[in-house]
Amino acid sequence: MIEVIALEFQVGQIVYSKDGHDKGQTMMVLSVEDRYLYLANGKTRMLTKPKRKKIIHVQPINYVDAVMAEKLTQNEYVLDSDIRKAIKSYQEKAADC
Repeated sequence: MIEVIALEFQVGQIVYSKDGHDKGQTMMVLSVEDRYLYLANGKTRMLTKPKRKKIIHVQPINYVDAVMAEKLTQNEYVLDSDIRKAIKSYQEKAADC
């Protein structure tokens, strides 16, 4: 018997796309619905048209931008530039390690 382990994803979490045209891109989770995530990166995928992607097609990262998570869960005004800044901030922190 195969056991499937469901990973928990959070709004504001940074993930990498493993499959598709956007393979290798860094994205932010905007919402989680059942087996799907809605992702944006602020450049090719905007807030107005997020990418709907199956959970199995993304690589989770143990990094959640707390400010963005709060804004997204409270339905506050968020810009694509905010997402770009959060992703850039993560990439800079990852490069320092």
